[in-house]
Amino acid sequence: METKIIQFTAAKGPAECAWVVAKVLKLFLKELINNKIAYQIIHKENGIENGTVQSVSLEIKGKQLPVFLNDWLGSIQWIGTSIFRKYNKRKNWFIGCYELHQFQQKNIHENEIQFQAIRSSGAGGQHVNKVSSAIRAKHIPTGTQVLVMDSRSQHQNKKIAIERLKEKIRVHNTNQLKISVKNEWENHLSLERGNPVRIFTGSDFKQKKKEKFFKATRNQLKNDLRKQIK
Repeated sequence: METKIIQFTAAKGPAECAWVVAKVLKLFLKELINNKIAYQIIHKENGIENGTVQSVSLEIKGKQLPVFLNDWLGSIQWIGTSIFRKYNKRKNWFIGCYELHQFQQKNIHENEIQFQAIRSSGAGGQHVNKVSSAIRAKHIPTGTQVLVMDSRSQHQNKKIAIERLKEKIRVHNTNQLKISVKNEWENHLSLERGNPVRIFTGSDFKQKKKEKFFKATRNQLKNDLRKQIK
Protein backbone atom coordinates (compact mmCIF):
# COMPACT_ATOMS: atom_id res chain seq x y z
CA MET A 1 0.00 0.00 0.00
CA GLU A 2 1.48 3.33 -1.09
CA THR A 3 0.69 6.85 0.11
CA LYS A 4 1.07 10.04 -1.92
CA ILE A 5 0.09 13.69 -1.55
CA ILE A 6 -1.45 15.22 -4.68
CA GLN A 7 -2.25 18.88 -5.30
CA PHE A 8 -4.47 20.44 -7.96
CA THR A 9 -3.88 24.16 -8.38
CA ALA A 10 -5.06 27.03 -10.53
CA ALA A 11 -1.70 28.68 -9.74
CA LYS A 12 -1.96 32.40 -10.47
CA GLY A 13 -4.69 31.80 -13.06
CA PRO A 14 -8.04 33.64 -13.12
CA ALA A 15 -11.40 32.45 -11.81
CA GLU A 16 -11.88 30.27 -14.89
CA CYS A 17 -8.86 28.18 -13.89
CA ALA A 18 -10.18 27.82 -10.34
CA TRP A 19 -13.49 26.65 -11.85
CA VAL A 20 -11.59 24.05 -13.88
CA VAL A 21 -9.86 22.81 -10.69
CA ALA A 22 -13.27 22.21 -9.08
CA LYS A 23 -14.54 20.32 -12.13
CA VAL A 24 -11.39 18.22 -12.57
CA LEU A 25 -11.35 17.41 -8.85
CA LYS A 26 -14.75 15.71 -9.17
CA LEU A 27 -13.48 13.60 -12.07
CA PHE A 28 -10.31 12.72 -10.16
CA LEU A 29 -12.27 11.61 -7.07
CA LYS A 30 -14.52 9.48 -9.26
CA GLU A 31 -11.50 7.72 -10.76
CA LEU A 32 -10.04 7.18 -7.28
CA ILE A 33 -13.23 5.44 -6.19
CA ASN A 34 -13.38 3.33 -9.36
CA ASN A 35 -9.80 2.22 -8.76
CA LYS A 36 -10.43 1.52 -5.06
CA ILE A 37 -7.94 4.16 -3.94
CA ALA A 38 -8.66 5.72 -0.54
CA TYR A 39 -8.34 9.48 -0.13
CA GLN A 40 -8.80 12.37 2.24
CA ILE A 41 -8.75 16.08 1.47
CA ILE A 42 -6.16 17.69 3.73
CA HIS A 43 -6.16 21.29 2.50
CA LYS A 44 -8.49 23.32 0.31
CA GLU A 45 -8.45 26.95 -0.82
CA ASN A 46 -11.71 28.11 -2.37
CA GLY A 47 -11.63 30.57 -5.25
CA ILE A 48 -13.18 34.03 -5.28
CA GLU A 49 -16.21 32.84 -7.29
CA ASN A 50 -18.83 30.35 -6.10
CA GLY A 51 -18.07 26.79 -7.12
CA THR A 52 -14.37 27.44 -7.71
CA VAL A 53 -11.30 25.99 -6.00
CA GLN A 54 -7.95 27.75 -6.16
CA SER A 55 -6.01 24.84 -4.71
CA VAL A 56 -6.75 21.44 -3.17
CA SER A 57 -4.43 18.81 -1.72
CA LEU A 58 -5.30 15.17 -1.10
CA GLU A 59 -3.64 12.23 0.58
CA ILE A 60 -4.28 9.07 -1.44
CA LYS A 61 -3.56 5.45 -0.46
CA GLY A 62 -3.65 2.43 -2.72
CA LYS A 63 -1.75 0.04 -4.95
CA GLN A 64 0.19 0.97 -8.10
CA LEU A 65 -0.27 4.70 -7.54
CA PRO A 66 2.54 5.70 -9.96
CA VAL A 67 0.68 3.92 -12.78
CA PHE A 68 -2.61 5.58 -11.85
CA LEU A 69 -1.02 9.02 -11.59
CA ASN A 70 0.89 8.74 -14.85
CA ASP A 71 -1.98 10.37 -16.77
CA TRP A 72 -2.67 13.00 -14.14
CA LEU A 73 0.59 14.60 -13.05
CA GLY A 74 1.48 17.70 -15.05
CA SER A 75 -0.56 20.47 -16.66
CA ILE A 76 -4.22 19.85 -17.50
CA GLN A 77 -6.00 21.82 -20.21
CA TRP A 78 -9.64 22.75 -20.59
CA ILE A 79 -10.89 24.07 -23.92
CA GLY A 80 -14.04 26.12 -23.51
CA THR A 81 -15.69 29.50 -23.13
CA SER A 82 -15.47 31.46 -19.89
CA ILE A 83 -18.55 31.21 -17.71
CA PHE A 84 -17.58 34.38 -15.84
CA ARG A 85 -16.66 36.75 -18.69
CA LYS A 86 -19.10 36.55 -21.55
CA TYR A 87 -17.00 38.37 -24.15
CA ASN A 88 -13.63 36.90 -23.23
CA LYS A 89 -12.08 35.38 -26.36
CA ARG A 90 -9.71 33.04 -24.56
CA LYS A 91 -10.52 29.35 -25.09
CA ASN A 92 -7.60 27.54 -23.44
CA TRP A 93 -7.26 27.30 -19.66
CA PHE A 94 -4.58 25.43 -17.73
CA ILE A 95 -4.31 24.03 -14.21
CA GLY A 96 -1.62 21.91 -12.58
CA CYS A 97 -1.56 18.52 -10.85
CA TYR A 98 1.52 17.85 -8.72
CA GLU A 99 2.88 15.32 -6.27
CA LEU A 100 3.97 17.05 -3.07
CA HIS A 101 6.89 16.08 -0.87
CA GLN A 102 5.84 14.05 2.14
CA PHE A 103 7.07 14.92 5.61
CA GLN A 104 8.26 12.20 7.96
CA GLN A 105 5.25 11.09 9.95
CA LYS A 106 5.67 10.20 13.61
CA ASN A 107 4.75 6.67 14.60
CA ILE A 108 4.36 5.28 18.10
CA HIS A 109 6.61 2.52 19.41
CA GLU A 110 6.13 1.38 22.97
CA ASN A 111 9.86 1.66 23.71
CA GLU A 112 9.48 5.42 23.06
CA ILE A 113 6.72 5.80 25.69
CA GLN A 114 7.50 6.75 29.27
CA PHE A 115 4.93 5.47 31.80
CA GLN A 116 4.40 6.81 35.28
CA ALA A 117 1.97 5.29 37.79
CA ILE A 118 0.26 7.86 40.00
CA ARG A 119 -2.61 7.89 42.47
CA SER A 120 -6.04 8.41 40.98
CA SER A 121 -8.09 11.39 42.12
CA GLY A 122 -11.78 12.09 42.31
CA ALA A 123 -14.71 9.82 43.15
CA GLY A 124 -14.18 6.14 43.76
CA GLY A 125 -13.71 5.67 47.49
CA GLN A 126 -10.66 4.85 49.58
CA HIS A 127 -9.37 2.17 47.16
CA VAL A 128 -8.91 4.68 44.36
CA ASN A 129 -7.03 7.14 46.56
CA LYS A 130 -4.58 4.57 48.02
CA VAL A 131 -3.65 2.56 44.91
CA SER A 132 -1.42 4.04 42.17
CA SER A 133 -3.65 2.88 39.35
CA ALA A 134 -3.68 5.99 37.15
CA ILE A 135 -1.16 6.16 34.32
CA ARG A 136 0.64 9.15 32.85
CA ALA A 137 2.09 8.24 29.46
CA LYS A 138 4.49 10.42 27.46
CA HIS A 139 5.63 9.92 23.87
CA ILE A 140 9.25 11.06 24.19
CA PRO A 141 9.97 12.06 20.52
CA THR A 142 7.03 14.48 20.31
CA GLY A 143 6.48 15.32 23.98
CA THR A 144 2.83 14.32 23.64
CA GLN A 145 1.33 12.98 26.86
CA VAL A 146 -1.93 11.72 28.34
CA LEU A 147 -3.25 10.98 31.82
CA VAL A 148 -5.60 7.99 32.18
CA MET A 149 -7.56 7.04 35.28
CA ASP A 150 -10.56 5.37 33.65
CA SER A 151 -10.05 2.01 35.35
CA ARG A 152 -8.93 0.75 38.76
CA SER A 153 -6.61 -1.56 36.83
CA GLN A 154 -3.19 -0.09 36.14
CA HIS A 155 -2.75 -2.54 33.26
CA GLN A 156 -6.03 -1.47 31.66
CA ASN A 157 -5.19 2.22 32.06
CA LYS A 158 -1.84 1.59 30.37
CA LYS A 159 -3.58 0.04 27.33
CA ILE A 160 -6.00 2.98 27.15
CA ALA A 161 -3.10 5.44 27.44
CA ILE A 162 -1.33 3.86 24.44
CA GLU A 163 -4.47 4.14 22.27
CA ARG A 164 -5.04 7.76 23.27
CA LEU A 165 -1.43 8.60 22.50
CA LYS A 166 -1.82 7.03 19.06
CA GLU A 167 -4.88 9.19 18.42
CA LYS A 168 -3.05 12.33 19.53
CA ILE A 169 -0.13 11.49 17.24
CA ARG A 170 -2.53 10.97 14.33
CA VAL A 171 -3.90 14.48 14.95
CA HIS A 172 -0.32 15.79 15.22
CA ASN A 173 0.57 14.17 11.87
CA THR A 174 -2.50 15.64 10.18
CA ASN A 175 -1.73 19.13 11.45
CA GLN A 176 1.91 18.89 10.33
CA LEU A 177 0.78 17.64 6.93
CA LYS A 178 -1.53 20.63 6.50
CA ILE A 179 1.33 22.98 7.36
CA SER A 180 3.62 21.19 4.89
CA VAL A 181 1.05 21.40 2.11
CA LYS A 182 0.32 25.06 2.76
CA ASN A 183 4.02 25.87 2.48
CA GLU A 184 4.41 24.33 -1.00
CA TRP A 185 3.59 27.57 -2.81
CA GLU A 186 6.18 27.02 -5.54
CA ASN A 187 3.63 24.94 -7.45
CA HIS A 188 1.46 28.04 -7.73
CA LEU A 189 4.27 29.82 -9.52
CA SER A 190 5.56 27.15 -11.90
CA LEU A 191 2.51 25.99 -13.84
CA GLU A 192 3.48 24.91 -17.35
CA ARG A 193 0.93 26.08 -19.90
CA GLY A 194 1.52 23.56 -22.63
CA ASN A 195 2.07 19.85 -23.29
CA PRO A 196 -0.90 18.84 -21.08
CA VAL A 197 -1.27 15.30 -19.77
CA ARG A 198 -5.04 15.57 -20.13
CA ILE A 199 -7.32 17.75 -22.23
CA PHE A 200 -11.01 18.36 -21.49
CA THR A 201 -13.47 20.19 -23.72
CA GLY A 202 -16.84 21.87 -23.33
CA SER A 203 -19.08 22.39 -20.34
CA ASP A 204 -19.53 18.61 -19.98
CA PHE A 205 -15.75 18.14 -19.67
CA LYS A 206 -15.36 15.43 -22.27
CA GLN A 207 -11.82 14.15 -22.39
CA LYS A 208 -9.96 14.73 -25.62
CA LYS A 209 -7.80 11.80 -26.69
CA LYS A 210 -4.06 12.35 -26.63
CA GLU A 211 -3.70 10.87 -30.09
CA LYS A 212 -5.79 13.69 -31.53
CA PHE A 213 -3.78 16.28 -29.65
CA PHE A 214 -0.45 15.01 -30.98
CA LYS A 215 -1.70 14.44 -34.53
CA ALA A 216 -1.21 18.08 -35.51
CA THR A 217 2.30 18.03 -34.08
CA ARG A 218 3.20 14.89 -36.01
CA ASN A 219 1.84 16.36 -39.23
CA GLN A 220 3.85 19.53 -38.68
CA LEU A 221 7.03 17.49 -38.15
CA LYS A 222 6.38 15.55 -41.34
CA ASN A 223 5.92 18.77 -43.31
CA ASP A 224 9.13 20.21 -41.86
CA LEU A 225 10.98 17.02 -42.79
CA ARG A 226 9.70 17.17 -46.38
CA LYS A 227 10.85 20.78 -46.69
CA GLN A 228 14.32 19.83 -45.44
CA ILE A 229 14.57 16.97 -47.97
CA LYS A 230 13.62 19.31 -50.83
